[in-house]
Amino acid sequence: MPPTRSVVIVGAPPVHLLDVAGPLEVFATAGDYGVIIATPGPERTLQTHRRLALTEAVPIQELDSPIDTLLVVGGPGAETGIYDSALVAWLTQAAQRARRVASICTGAFLLGAAGLLDGRQVVTHWRLCDRLARDFPRAIVRPDPIFIRDGNIYTSAGISAGIDLSLALVEEDLGHEVALRIARTLVMFLVRPGGQSQFSHMLSHQAVTSRPLRELQVWMLQHLRENLTVEKLADRIGMSPRHFTRVCLRETKMNPGQFVDRMRVEAAQQLIDSSDLGLKEIADRCGFRNADAMRRTFSRVLGVTAGQYKERFRRPRPNGAPMS
Repeated sequence: MPPTRSVVIVGAPPVHLLDVAGPLEVFATAGDYGVIIATPGPERTLQTHRRLALTEAVPIQELDSPIDTLLVVGGPGAETGIYDSALVAWLTQAAQRARRVASICTGAFLLGAAGLLDGRQVVTHWRLCDRLARDFPRAIVRPDPIFIRDGNIYTSAGISAGIDLSLALVEEDLGHEVALRIARTLVMFLVRPGGQSQFSHMLSHQAVTSRPLRELQVWMLQHLRENLTVEKLADRIGMSPRHFTRVCLRETKMNPGQFVDRMRVEAAQQLIDSSDLGLKEIADRCGFRNADAMRRTFSRVLGVTAGQYKERFRRPRPNGAPMS
């Protein structure tokens, strides 16, 4: 049976390779989409920033049929502030015949140039949110979310967030189980609620450069049920509580208490994602006093409660249910 949904991926060259390849892999794995790589020029290649040209691209002038999903990717070509007038005009026109329009990372700047962000809540890579707000003052820039839907306009944060957004679009079309199957095939999680500061589980550990602190984190993961006070953690790596606090702030941008909360939340997220345990048991395993304490900590760290997180990621939603 032929694909029923057309996805057109286009950007101002050179584009970020992952901006194209990530969504392409998601939609191709779903199997219900016909994906077209488009190029603004007459040549049939789309140049990437890694000196790799994507072949068999279709010039945008040849695309005049209805589009289900118009996906505008980012890259150096979208970040110059100088926009190809023909591409911008085509985006404005193509958006009118597309069911939905989405941008990956700095592709949001092209949507802005095409007038598609006016009055919309939008996001882009965290480094460029301020610039997006300056360049397009009629857009309502929200710097924290991984992606935002406002009407039929979807924008996403930095590069890999395009994969998260693509999974969410597939979930919107085909349901939770299909999106979850694709996520498992690609060995990744479904998109998380919350901010760019969360990126993925265990990022707070990966970002640490101090070897003693990395080793402490491994120990902490094995002892989350203990009372992890500043004094206890500092003594574990032979520092005074004051010096340990300074190191923790420098390495993680969090004080020790916040860092312990983050690690417990991330551990709980993994259990919610990968097990059928109840919230009470998960709270106990991750060192929360009780399920209510976990609920409050989740809300403080992620902006959603543990129950809301479980509802989103462990229970299928009906086909077509809107994303939050």
